[in-house]
Amino acid sequence: MNGIAENVQKVRDRLAAVAAACGRRQEEITLVAVSKNFSQDSIASAIAAGQSHFGENRVQEAEAKIPDFRSMPTLTWHMIGHLQSNKAYRAAELFDVIHSVDSIKLAQKLSHAAVSIGKTLSVLIQVDLGHEETKFGAERGQVAGIAQAILDLEGLRLDGLMTMPPFFEDPEHARPYFAALRELRQSLEKDKPGCLGRAHLSMGMSQDFEVAIQEGATIVRIGTAIFGERSHG
Repeated sequence: MNGIAENVQKVRDRLAAVAAACGRRQEEITLVAVSKNFSQDSIASAIAAGQSHFGENRVQEAEAKIPDFRSMPTLTWHMIGHLQSNKAYRAAELFDVIHSVDSIKLAQKLSHAAVSIGKTLSVLIQVDLGHEETKFGAERGQVAGIAQAILDLEGLRLDGLMTMPPFFEDPEHARPYFAALRELRQSLEKDKPGCLGRAHLSMGMSQDFEVAIQEGATIVRIGTAIFGERSHG
């Protein structure tokens, strides 16, 4: 497991270098270690290396992991995968941040759940910019309406936007998608200043996070570069 600690440091070094090169502070970029399909031991190794933000894709898998770390209140758990509305209550219990809100219906379900357990849940709107059949997200034209609905709901704090561009061997090909999300944030904030709370841009993964940071990412979601290749799923 020593390799995981080394990988965390390597990713941090890369993140710091690209941030400095484009005049940004490393501290304004949150590194989320995506632990999907990796064990509690792998997560513990990343924690030992100082990692405190973790991302999971599925509620069912998270149910088997997150409770084991409840004694560590400094950890922040991010739901980054597609979330079905019938799992909203359990997601609200398990996670601190939901990156994948893509409809008013899901927002309403999360609001009801958050209020019922006395929690304020940070949420991001997932925007579908790549239009791939296997990906989810709200259409660009729907985002303003979803944002307004979230602002009117109790128990939720709208904190920004998320996207997942198509996979490209050349990360430069992902740049237009990252730029489009940044421009959408600017447009929403211009129309209604402060509507996106912390105004996060959750974008960039192992293969393209440096380009995402250059385009303004405030959250990067890194799995393979920290934990290695996944064996399944």
